[in-house]
Formats: sequence, C-alpha cells, structure tokens
Amino acid sequence: MALDIVRAESVAQAASLLAGDDGARFLGGGTFLVRALTGGDLSIRKFVLADGLGLAEMEVGETVTIGSAATMATIADAPGLAFLAPVALSIGGPAVRSMATVGGNLFARSPYGDFTAALLALGASVVRATADGETSEDLEAFLARDEARGVVRAVRFPRPADGAFRYLKVTRKHPHGASVLSIAALLPVVDGRLETVRVAYGAMAPRPMRAAAVEAVLAGRALDAAAIDAAVAVAAEGTAPEDDPQASAWYRREVIGVHLRRLLSGEAA
Repeated sequence: MALDIVRAESVAQAASLLAGDDGARFLGGGTFLVRALTGGDLSIRKFVLADGLGLAEMEVGETVTIGSAATMATIADAPGLAFLAPVALSIGGPAVRSMATVGGNLFARSPYGDFTAALLALGASVVRATADGETSEDLEAFLARDEARGVVRAVRFPRPADGAFRYLKVTRKHPHGASVLSIAALLPVVDGRLETVRVAYGAMAPRPMRAAAVEAVLAGRALDAAAIDAAVAVAAEGTAPEDDPQASAWYRREVIGVHLRRLLSGEAA
C-alpha cells in the first residue's frame, strides 16, 4: 500500500487533514510512528509532517509552555528546565533524543512514556488544534481516551518550586533502556507539610497513570518515615502493569514500593 506524505502550510490545515482521514498520522520525530510503519501497521496510510509549523518553541516563566515538536535533546539543555533534564536524558541515547518529541511521547504506551509520566506529576494540560479550533484539556483526561484527533500544539504546566519535583527511572538496559518502571512526583512543602501532592507512574499501566492512593496518604503530612511507610504500603494500588521483555507485571508490582521509597526518601539519583 502506498504511503502519502503531506506537508501542511499551517497547524489548522494539518488538523483538518487529520480530521478527515483515519489513516493519517501527524509525524514529528517519528521514533514510534516510523517503527510502527516498518513493522507492518497497515492502518497508517498518510504522514502529515510537523516541519515548519513552529511547534518546537518553549516559554519558561511561572507557567512553562513546551511545544509539541520540542525534542528531548532540546529540553535537556534548555535554560530554566533543569528539573526536567534528568527525565529527558533518561529517554534513549543521543540519536533518539535528537528526534524524540514531547508530542510523540504523549502517545507512547508501556514501557515508554516516561516524559508523559513527569508531565502528569507536574499537572500539565495539553493544547490541541482541531478542525474546529483550539482546545486545552488536562493531561490525565487526554490520556484516558484511546484516540485524540487533531494536532497537539504544546503542553503547559506551572513551574514547580525548586526541589519540589523528583524523578526516578528503573531499567534493565543501562543507561537508556525502556522502563521497568518510572516514578515522577511533585512534592511541594508548605509550613513543613506536603501540599498538592502529585505522583505519577510510567510502565505501571498501559499508559502513564496517577498514583492516587499514594497521593491521598501523603497529602497534608510531613514527609517523614511514617508518611513514606504509608505511601509504600499502597504503592501498587490501582496499577495495571503488563508483561513485556523488560519485566513481568508481577515483578513491577513487587518492586514499585521499593523504588517509591527511594524517591520519597531522597535516595534516588
């Protein structure tokens, strides 16, 4: 089957092309889509290119906006985004990071999607251009749907306070293999107690997920040994990991608490 490759003149035109064709896919870095195509995915019949649409721009202030075509390499080196550098650097090697985009990571499935897990913890929203205009929705709602038509323009989130964001990735193939699991957490402390806690997992469900039980037991508490023990006790609640070459679902459920303890206690590098 022939593959059509189309270069849109605007984001609006790209959104219209996607809306009218179930076989069309928006191509950024291509680290997932090209692999799917070469692997025999016959549902892909057209690529709409992201080139030249201005989707790689970033703004860093009290609110951070990252364009969907921004690459992991760009994010790792971006002034003001040092808290996200460990996340970006954990994704693939240099060649992959030079191509892998924020937008593409939003559609990654386990054992990938570590950057999306970080965005979940940061409370990100997704800005999309559709055939009917521009929309913004919470990332968790975006991930809950199997398909999201339109073009992801950017992700947006409040910049975390210094030291409030933490990230950990466990992999069998060092230093940049696919995840056994990843954990991202936003742990702001106000008057000695945790406030607005957000914890997210990668590779603990088909898509990155919030760890709601962990968030509930940590909210309003000091981040002490008792709070960490309580969080670890519920670490696997609500998870639905899968068996894959990285690890079994059983193993992931068994070790999630160990690594959550590492992250919460500050032991994770």
